[in-house]
Amino acid sequence: MDFRLSEEQLAFQETARQFAREELLPHAAEWDEKAVFPVEALRKAAALGFAGIYVREDVGGSALSRLDAALIFEELAAADPSTAAYISIHNMASWMIDRFGDETARQRFLPKLTTMEHFASYCLTEPGAGSDAASLKSRAERQGDYYVVNGAKAFISGGGASDIYVCMLRTGGEGPHGISCIVVEKGTPGLSFGKKERKLGWNSQPTAMVIFDNCKVPVANRIGAEGEGFKIAMAGLDGGRLNIAACSLGGARACLEAARAYMGERKQFGKTLSAFQALQFKLADMATELDAARLMVWRGAVSLDSADPEATLHCAMAKRLATDVGFKVCNEALQLHGGYGYIKEYPIERYLRDLRVHQILEGTNEIMRVIIARRLLDERRNRP
Repeated sequence: MDFRLSEEQLAFQETARQFAREELLPHAAEWDEKAVFPVEALRKAAALGFAGIYVREDVGGSALSRLDAALIFEELAAADPSTAAYISIHNMASWMIDRFGDETARQRFLPKLTTMEHFASYCLTEPGAGSDAASLKSRAERQGDYYVVNGAKAFISGGGASDIYVCMLRTGGEGPHGISCIVVEKGTPGLSFGKKERKLGWNSQPTAMVIFDNCKVPVANRIGAEGEGFKIAMAGLDGGRLNIAACSLGGARACLEAARAYMGERKQFGKTLSAFQALQFKLADMATELDAARLMVWRGAVSLDSADPEATLHCAMAKRLATDVGFKVCNEALQLHGGYGYIKEYPIERYLRDLRVHQILEGTNEIMRVIIARRLLDERRNRP
């Protein structure tokens, strides 16, 4: 058990940090305020290999590990959690095609996704199917060499802006085994989008409903076999949970660093805030909890890379802890800034708004607890 990063990993980390500082941080507040989807910056990230981090190299991917990805996403999110999170979702959708798609689908879709010439969205949630994802209703009826798709997906990051929609659709009966994974391309007749949602945070990426009205999609766009969609969706989410956890680490770390600097500058009662032991203790707890969360994310990443049978458990634990701790650290940093933390001239409030949704998406933290508890109480798993 070696907690030191390799020279190669330190290089990935530094590349991501430098890119984030130069290309994301100077613009993040404006993108947030004006709801700008930063296409140019995203494609610059793709040029560094960040659009297909764990996609295979033959289609332009970087073929890195999940731990490498966690390091990269923490650095990107330290500058702009919203944009980093969209890159995370794009990576998740691309990996699903790479891992479960046939060679024709891989070669057709992935070269443009790994350069971000095309953008990708992940479509699971529906207006009536959130945490109970297996109850989704959007349907794809087979008609010869095509599926005819009807229904709607809700809260889709990149909705309306993305070119590729990796969709979980019902091709069979009720329950998880009736779901298949099908790519719907922008421009397909019958594909439309709802209004752009007005959100608390994540404003540098559009969010909209994706609507299917007799969309005719080639059977060749199916990823995996019929009935495997739910399994594919859950496999994608294991990695997605780690990525969003890493984004929470990055945003929280930026807030911790800002709070530490502010405590050394701000004076009250004739002393800097850093001289008050109560505030020293608060800062110490923030740093300790953040580091504990980081170690859990790294453990989850190593578990996923090594196909550990407990990988889903470890990813759920990491996501639950890191996103809760991340938001808590941002909130404590805002408190340490006092009134200044609440105004937009300081970046703390942007990080806090962006990180709040991490406790909801990729499976709510309540669902993470369900996953953890089920595995803890599984008699077959715990039998001697």
